Amino acid sequence: MKRVLLFIATNFAILIVLGIVLNVVLPILGIHPEGTSGLLVISAVFGMGGSFISLAISKWVAKRSVGAYVIEQPRNAQENWLLETVKKQADAAGIGMPEVAMYNSPEINAFATGMNKNNALVAVSTGLLQSMTQDEAEAVLGHEVSHVANGDMVTMTLLQGVMNTFVFFFARIAASAISRGSDNRFVYFMTVMFFQVVFGALASIIVMWFSRYREFRADEGGANLAGKQKMINALRRLQGDKNESQLDGQLTAFGISGKRSVSELFMSHPPLEKRIAALQGQM
Repeated sequence: MKRVLLFIATNFAILIVLGIVLNVVLPILGIHPEGTSGLLVISAVFGMGGSFISLAISKWVAKRSVGAYVIEQPRNAQENWLLETVKKQADAAGIGMPEVAMYNSPEINAFATGMNKNNALVAVSTGLLQSMTQDEAEAVLGHEVSHVANGDMVTMTLLQGVMNTFVFFFARIAASAISRGSDNRFVYFMTVMFFQVVFGALASIIVMWFSRYREFRADEGGANLAGKQKMINALRRLQGDKNESQLDGQLTAFGISGKRSVSELFMSHPPLEKRIAALQGQM
């Protein structure tokens, strides 16, 4: 909760400073600042509000999007091991016991999500349990528990909310500057859409940079909870997985393995060889 309040306070301060600066800069561009404060507030409501709603329902959405089965009473030794391992790691990380779930997929993957550290979900694919050794699976679980302990779900959501706010706001400011003096609403609308795509791509680079950074931290956390060699072996096992990740949207960033991209700038996860090298102290 402290992380959320601090982040919100920081971003309100940024919005206030931004509003003051714009009241100085906009007249130079020939744009009257009247109404920009309201636009700033609306942008923040849409940008931050959507992200908070997404975070609040993330567990519910995750369970249904992958068809996850939450283990409440273990039906076999494997499910019992999953619960016991996550419980041990959660205690070591100082967080509440997450819900533990399984979902049917051939890919080797797992993810964590949830509103806060004490109300999270850790889910693993059947492909992971079938393809990895118990030691490797333990390291993956440690990686996901570390995401929860690091507060990555909240921080990632807040960062995305801030980026959404700025994209929404500056796309309209830029469109107003270009279409100044024109009453053609269609031209204005298309200009807004163009700038939202451009600024959205730039914002994605920032969000994906942070996403890659927290993957290194979660790998380190997994190594601390399960053992460095186990974590390295788990990542090496992932290198042999040819199945494309089936996780979509927000879940993609919180899987142990992400989707491939033509450019690392837009990847939520660093290349596996870099993650292994980081654990080996070669970066």
